[in-house]
Amino acid sequence: MNFHQNPNTFASEVHLLVSDLNRSISFYTEVIGFKVLEQSDSKAIFTADGAAPLLTVTESENVQPMQPRRTGLYHFALLLPTRRDLAKALRHLVQTGYPLQGASDHLVSEAIYLGDPDGNGIEIYADRPKEDWSWRGDQVVMSTEPLHVEELMSLDDQEAWTGLPSGTIMGHIHLHVADLHAAEQFYCNGLGFDIVTQYGTQALFISTGSYHHHIGLNTWNGVGAAAPDPNHVGLLFYTLVLPSQVALNETIQRLQQIGAWVEEQHSVTWTKDPSGNLIELRVG
Repeated sequence: MNFHQNPNTFASEVHLLVSDLNRSISFYTEVIGFKVLEQSDSKAIFTADGAAPLLTVTESENVQPMQPRRTGLYHFALLLPTRRDLAKALRHLVQTGYPLQGASDHLVSEAIYLGDPDGNGIEIYADRPKEDWSWRGDQVVMSTEPLHVEELMSLDDQEAWTGLPSGTIMGHIHLHVADLHAAEQFYCNGLGFDIVTQYGTQALFISTGSYHHHIGLNTWNGVGAAAPDPNHVGLLFYTLVLPSQVALNETIQRLQQIGAWVEEQHSVTWTKDPSGNLIELRVG
């Protein structure tokens, strides 16, 4: 299902601020199953295939714990290639004894939820075939049902866990925002995403190319929630990949037309949503 390549726009990387780099490296390699692509005294870049970066964690001096009820990351979501891969990941997570926060069947996908040692949310999921998704007009049908664990685990081949499969990608990112209408204006009118599901006035799911969602947006931390103060654990920024330079130029024009902040620094284009979430715009 080619929802994460040209001509679509999608999130490809997430950058987090953490409080203890060594602890995060241990967690993301031993529990999640990443490989370390690059490492310094203050930063680690993680990959699944040994080449493409998916997650970067950075430790800074005097970093403070995550602030409650703020905008920012709800979770980043790692998309595994198959349901069997998800079954193997679930077996591994259970064997580690690391606490899980949930497991759900969303009809379009099946997902496992947990948090890293700093409280950054993580989803690990596998998509159902797109032919099995249901649509009502331009809205994809999603739900949150209990995961059928026994059925899923029947796919597990019991082979030794060797980490995330090489085909793992950043499937989507889900964000806390302060105002859903303002977020819709920015992400749809500015960045060019389409609404594919809306849950009342509290959550919005958007995508390109009719994916079930490349980005989730919610006000579950409160309408009008403030952005985190500087140097607190959480989301530093995430990367959106656009299909071409033409698409990037058109996106910059739309963002400027709606009054969004856009800036180029050292040949990198940055923007910021109305809730303070920083985004790198990159041509794929």
